[in-house]
Amino acid sequence: MLELNAQGTRFLAPPHLAIWVPAGVMHYSFNRKPVDYCSLNIVVEKTSSLPKSTCLLGVTPILMAIIDDFRMRGISIAEDEADQRLMQVLLDQLALAKQEQHFLPTSDHKILAPILNGLEDNPTDEKTLGDWAALVHTTERTVARYCQSELGMSFTEWRLRMRYLHSMTLLQKGSSVKETAFLLGYNQASPFITMFKRYAGITPEQYKLNRKNA
Repeated sequence: MLELNAQGTRFLAPPHLAIWVPAGVMHYSFNRKPVDYCSLNIVVEKTSSLPKSTCLLGVTPILMAIIDDFRMRGISIAEDEADQRLMQVLLDQLALAKQEQHFLPTSDHKILAPILNGLEDNPTDEKTLGDWAALVHTTERTVARYCQSELGMSFTEWRLRMRYLHSMTLLQKGSSVKETAFLLGYNQASPFITMFKRYAGITPEQYKLNRKNA
């Protein structure tokens, strides 16, 4: 998972998302864990159809296949006619990609910050929204309201996304799908598989296989 800061915002990109940074935007990346990523540099003249501000873009299978092909063949610049055509398809795919402002938004709000930090430190924490509200001396309804206004999503959705990101770390370390599901608090693997596929577009087993073949 790539972590990048730009324009005062932290962007987290799991494998199914890319971070688009327009020309001239100051940005920096700090990753707390090893990360395998690919960077594409596009000349400004070719970016007119791409977003004007930093955002997350969905990575389509076609886009991934072209990138994998270039990496496998060691292509840094598309010079011959065939590779230039592939690059144009890649640019078209980026222009059509679904945009997201955040996958896992953060907040410095005095009520939300301790809750979000606590869950980032321990994604498997089973405390309910009511439990967290009591810890920060407020009501469950107040925390729920701030989640929507500050994060743009519910507490449940935010925690699911955090657990999805954590599940990738567990799978990369060799945990089986069933073990990962149990570590995340699921009683059986099927709900976890459904959750994982919702975000990644593939099953956890396919994700492990892709990592193994990378």
